[in-house]
Amino acid sequence: MKKFGFILVALLAVVVGLLVGTLNSAPVQLDLLWGQFELPLGLAILLGFAVGISLGLGMVYFARVLPLQYQLRKTRAALKKQDTSNPILPDD
Repeated sequence: MKKFGFILVALLAVVVGLLVGTLNSAPVQLDLLWGQFELPLGLAILLGFAVGISLGLGMVYFARVLPLQYQLRKTRAALKKQDTSNPILPDD
């Protein structure tokens, strides 16, 4: 089921990309600090979207995921230390 969902989302992304690319084919000039580029408008839109998604996911990873992984590692170490120092006595 996951494979079907992935294929469906990938196919939808390709269709949307082609649609945006064909409907926005006028050239635009990007003037960046280190150079100038002339790209089709559709490509510039899709590149901006991809860069935004990548930066957003990177910010979430560094702001939320890494601290939570650190906290989980610390908690597991504390639990392991607690389990070895206070063994549970078997019921007789």
